[in-house]
Amino acid sequence: MLKIAFIAHDRKKDEMVNFVTAYEHVFTGLEMYSTGTTGQRIMDATNLQIHRYMSGPLGGDQQIGSLVAQDELDLIIFLRDPLMAQPHEPDITALLRLCDVYGIPVATNIATAEILVKAIDRGDFGWRELVHKYKPGVDE
Repeated sequence: MLKIAFIAHDRKKDEMVNFVTAYEHVFTGLEMYSTGTTGQRIMDATNLQIHRYMSGPLGGDQQIGSLVAQDELDLIIFLRDPLMAQPHEPDITALLRLCDVYGIPVATNIATAEILVKAIDRGDFGWRELVHKYKPGVDE
């Protein structure tokens, strides 16, 4: 089962909710994680269940980063607000660095997010399922 995380800065939350609502059929059945408010907003607008972490500025970005470091995520959709300074910018940079280190696709805008979600819908992320299947300690 693919594991995906959703993060959205304040001025991008509506865009994230609209995006996830439009592709709810693709996300149904995936294991999903999110920072606090973003996850709640998505769940309020859809029938999806999402494991929520803390708000990004309160450590949620770092919590999702720990999932990346443990190879527990397959994709992150992180709708960033490039026009607003973020007080927790070092956490954001660290998360994006971890995605690069561990080869986790991350979409930071809606155009890239749509391409990746369409790839999920086509089955192009099947290789990630193999990563999980053959991890040590996972029953076959």
